[in-house]
Amino acid sequence: MSDHTDNIFKAFKDLEFKGTVSHQCGVTMNDSVEARAIAELMATKPGIRVTYMPAMIRIDGDGQIEFRMDEIGEELGREMTAQLFEIATSTHYGRMVTIDENTVILFGDMNAAMAYVAYA
Repeated sequence: MSDHTDNIFKAFKDLEFKGTVSHQCGVTMNDSVEARAIAELMATKPGIRVTYMPAMIRIDGDGQIEFRMDEIGEELGREMTAQLFEIATSTHYGRMVTIDENTVILFGDMNAAMAYVAYA
């Protein structure tokens, strides 16, 4: 039996951030009728990875992921709005931008998202 005295946690001053920038983005959803419809649709899109877990579903991609409410609504069999989509997605990583009432895009790159963000 080996000695497990090493601590896997490091002080912030000891952390090294070399090559850690990622352009990934994605959502995690509680498993539900809506989540399954979104996952099944998104699994047909190139570059999208869908992972089913016991109580959650993850959808991950590189660069950006575009969610179209009309496509999701068709898969679901009822209307899907951007607001209902945000409720169905428990959490996300990346920058979420509602482009219009039909399109929500997650960006893995802040600079790409900034092209859609207007400042007053």
